[in-house]
Amino acid sequence: QVQVVESGGGLVQAGGSLRLSCIVSGLTLDEYDMAWFRQAPGKEREGVSCISRSGSAIHYRDSVKGRFTISRDNAKNTLYLQMNDLKPEDTATYYCAADRGMGIFCSVRSADMDYWGKGTLVTISS
Repeated sequence: QVQVVESGGGLVQAGGSLRLSCIVSGLTLDEYDMAWFRQAPGKEREGVSCISRSGSAIHYRDSVKGRFTISRDNAKNTLYLQMNDLKPEDTATYYCAADRGMGIFCSVRSADMDYWGKGTLVTISS
């Protein structure tokens, strides 16, 4: 049984940093592209960043470029999202997802994901 578990969320002031982690079990992580999504209250879920299974392809949404860094450790079956210079508009529940995909590029389309975590809440105060 595949389990995807996010951690690292919390309440920080604007300008602060958080590091999210996502531990995946029940699958071999290096066979999956991985992605982070977020959903703010009253808004649709949006893709934040993705990384291909080898780590060679990475994508960020424009609003987080230069502030967020995605990384993965396949040996530890773990995905990370380092978030710096956080803004109130980054407040959301952040979700980790796994995509069996093609393995060349990564995707931030929800429909492409095969497994999802339950999310971790990130709240940024102004």
